[in-house]
Amino acid sequence: MTREAQLLPDTGEPGFGVYAHWPFCAAKCPYCDFNSHVRHQPVDQERFAAAFLKEMASMRAISGPKTVTSIFLGGGTPSLMKPETVAALLDGISRYWHVPDGIEITMEANPSSVEAERFRGYRAAGVNRVSMGVQALNDRDLKFLGRLHDVADALKAIKLAREIFPRMSFDLIYARPNQTVEEWERELKEAISYAVDHLSLYQLTIEEGTPFYGLHKAGKLIVPDGDQSALLYEATQEITEREGMPAYEVSNHARPGAESRHNLTYWRYGDYAGIGPGAHGRLTQGPKKLATSTERKPESWLELVERDGHGMVEQEMLGFDEQADELLLMGLRLKEGIDLVRWQQLSGREPDPKREQLLLEHGFIERLGNSRLRCTPAGMLILDSVVADLAC
Repeated sequence: MTREAQLLPDTGEPGFGVYAHWPFCAAKCPYCDFNSHVRHQPVDQERFAAAFLKEMASMRAISGPKTVTSIFLGGGTPSLMKPETVAALLDGISRYWHVPDGIEITMEANPSSVEAERFRGYRAAGVNRVSMGVQALNDRDLKFLGRLHDVADALKAIKLAREIFPRMSFDLIYARPNQTVEEWERELKEAISYAVDHLSLYQLTIEEGTPFYGLHKAGKLIVPDGDQSALLYEATQEITEREGMPAYEVSNHARPGAESRHNLTYWRYGDYAGIGPGAHGRLTQGPKKLATSTERKPESWLELVERDGHGMVEQEMLGFDEQADELLLMGLRLKEGIDLVRWQQLSGREPDPKREQLLLEHGFIERLGNSRLRCTPAGMLILDSVVADLAC
């Protein structure tokens, strides 16, 4: 069922999201530490779809009746799903929760797995926003990043997405080895010329357990140092601001009104049901929040769901202090900052006046009236330290 193209406006509230994780990829990228798995035999999509619906029923029993404000199909590579599988998942979500017309329904896609008919099938199933992992706009760096597509594939996928979906975003990774500020500025301006209304721009990070980690530890992969990374970040902010796609979160840029509703739910510390192998969730239970996580290995998750009705392997009730810390950690990523009243209600205290004053004097944070606190652009460069200081 194709939903309305016109998305509902952002209310500023955290909302309630549903995240479904499709864990399969055609190849594992050397920088990726997400829960993604390569299978050389065809995946039984019908069996997995049935398990997703079964786990939705269990999550609905925990969450109670909710109105969904966004849906996100992530991975892995969700664009490896058949349109019929996507339709089954979206129909299941509509069965267990109230899904109004006009909410954002996003699906991640890789340019190498894009076909016009498949995209049209996803649109007919209800997807109204696609987020593509382009990652670079030159073939040399795409090869370095282990991507299966080239620039021609990426541009073809972008063109198709613009024709078929009301909303479209794509990702780029910067701070790549030997990347100069001038090279990145040219690539970023080119990306903005292709973008509709949203870009996700991530600095390359070396994550433990990935092939890049081993190369980096052996001295065979050198990434830009802190000073160079800061210059690249500052250039990113300047160019996107000038081109009308300012940062609304530390790594995400949008034209006003085109921010990702689903990701705003995370950063505003709303509730979300996490479904599928390796998915995480946060579901309010009275004054507490239940943190859920599911079995990461797809086949093990499948067996658990078929036996128990869900694949949850961890359930933890978060008290007020833990919720306050998570709200701070997530909310300070946003340009809009955090609702201080909400944070104070959870933490039971004001921010430490000495620590806050020191951060204010150094220009790392600022108050927006009496109700909000946010990081400045300088504070975003040392976000982890700012969060640690305020959380004490």
